[in-house]
Amino acid sequence: MATLHIEVVSAEASIFSGEAAFIALPGESGDLGILPGHTPLISRVRPGTLKIRRPDGTEEHIFVAGGILEVQPHAVTVLSDTAIRAADLDEAKAVAARERAEEALRNTKEKADIAVVEAELAMLAAQAAAARKFSQKRSSH
Repeated sequence: MATLHIEVVSAEASIFSGEAAFIALPGESGDLGILPGHTPLISRVRPGTLKIRRPDGTEEHIFVAGGILEVQPHAVTVLSDTAIRAADLDEAKAVAARERAEEALRNTKEKADIAVVEAELAMLAAQAAAARKFSQKRSSH
């Protein structure tokens, strides 16, 4: 079975490094599916879930808060300010952070500050949704 090497790196650490049979993630213009031998590509990544299917069929899910994707025929690199393994996602923390950001938005008057808080809100909403999705999957197994 053909594979490709994937590296997922956040500002804090290397989150994943290994072989994959298939990768799916939210690209700037829509969801992307990447197989070995994919045409080279560079794209922005939207906040959401990165799915890595290993050669043995098991899957790894990682929440990414946006970033940059580089695809080469036999290697993929995802660079993200924040990347969290699905098992480490905490829906309650993400919801609490989103509530704090919403309060900050209500108290913000400057356009530049509003844009920053709105971007943070979008990322936190995606993180909470991913955490909810993975907690449901865990409880159904």
